[in-house]
Amino acid sequence: MRALAAGIAAATLSATALQATELNIVHGAVGKDQEVLRAALDRYEEETGNTVNIVSMPERTTDQFAQFKLWLSAGSEDIDVYRLDVIWAPQLADHFIDLTEPTADIIDRFVPAAVESQTVDGKLVALPMFLGAPALYYRADLLEKYGKEVPETWEELTATAREIMQAERDAGNDEMWGYVYQGAAYEGLTCNAMEWIASNGGGHVVEPDGEISVMNDKAIAALELAAGWVGDIAPDGVLNYAEEDARGVFQSGNAVFMRNWNYAYALVNGEDSPIRDGVEVTTLPAGDSGEGASILGGSHLGVARYSQHQDEAIELVRFLNNEESQRARAIESSRPPTLTALYEDEEIAEKQPFIPLWKPVIDNAIVRPAAPTKTDYNEVSSEVWTAAHDVMSGKMEAKSAIGRLNAKLQRLKGNGW
Repeated sequence: MRALAAGIAAATLSATALQATELNIVHGAVGKDQEVLRAALDRYEEETGNTVNIVSMPERTTDQFAQFKLWLSAGSEDIDVYRLDVIWAPQLADHFIDLTEPTADIIDRFVPAAVESQTVDGKLVALPMFLGAPALYYRADLLEKYGKEVPETWEELTATAREIMQAERDAGNDEMWGYVYQGAAYEGLTCNAMEWIASNGGGHVVEPDGEISVMNDKAIAALELAAGWVGDIAPDGVLNYAEEDARGVFQSGNAVFMRNWNYAYALVNGEDSPIRDGVEVTTLPAGDSGEGASILGGSHLGVARYSQHQDEAIELVRFLNNEESQRARAIESSRPPTLTALYEDEEIAEKQPFIPLWKPVIDNAIVRPAAPTKTDYNEVSSEVWTAAHDVMSGKMEAKSAIGRLNAKLQRLKGNGW
């Protein structure tokens, strides 16, 4: 009897091994994203018997998008699941299967705005993985030391950053800066520039209905203010900074303020962070509009139309977005979840206290104009970051750069948005 049972068990294991599937997920990552994903994949592999390989990508989403387009345009079968930036669904929808039916039993648990952002002409292109809206990180210990309040406007930030930076330099820290952010010529600068312009009352560059709104004095003034930071409260090198560059300076203790996404919270407060006991976060400052503006961020998981293992890939996407995976991601890498109920989760609130407070910020975040500009978005964004970078680097006056941006956007729109 024991021999018979052993034979049955061996046959079952053999059948399972034969049925096991090897999947590939492409995953651009910063901070703890990669290790948290690997831990989730290890759980998935143990539960299913399948294996999953991570195909790593560069940090900058602009570089990721270019590579994704090459693979997808070629109909590559090598990648089963793609981690997609929140803005890519309208541009890449044709390359992914419709997840509407495969997720019909769970989709009502997700933040509606996240689902809407991934729905193109009724097709659910990707299942929301995590959300984001940038924060102003600040050295609470330094503000207390110098008797300063948390700035509520960009003008206040500029003045406070300059004063504390100079005081710290006078005290011997020659590497101290006032403010670091994403100033390189890539998608991250588009996000920053849109926030500066919107918070100053200059509109959203391209409005949801497709109207081009960037040609105005408020937008010009916003870029002029940002240009004044370079070489003053921000290093000249900020013109080449992406997210991790800014975090590196801030976390080393050499900046008073930083604009960055939510992932950085887990890192600057980590056990090995030299500033862990002195950091707080708040919403981004306001300009002339009287309100701050934050760009909606996040990443979502889509199953490639060219995958030879679509059923298993769908199962993987559901697993990586279930409650256990999202809770672990929120706690370990401070990524705001896409499951509505987790914003009231006690464990998340205890270990990442900013997350439940950030839900209103995410709900009110402004959206980059991917929907109205469709397949032209990447070129639109390139024109935005080029204009901002040219102003900050001193190549162009803000009025001229905004005028050029407006003209190029009008030309793109004329070609058929």
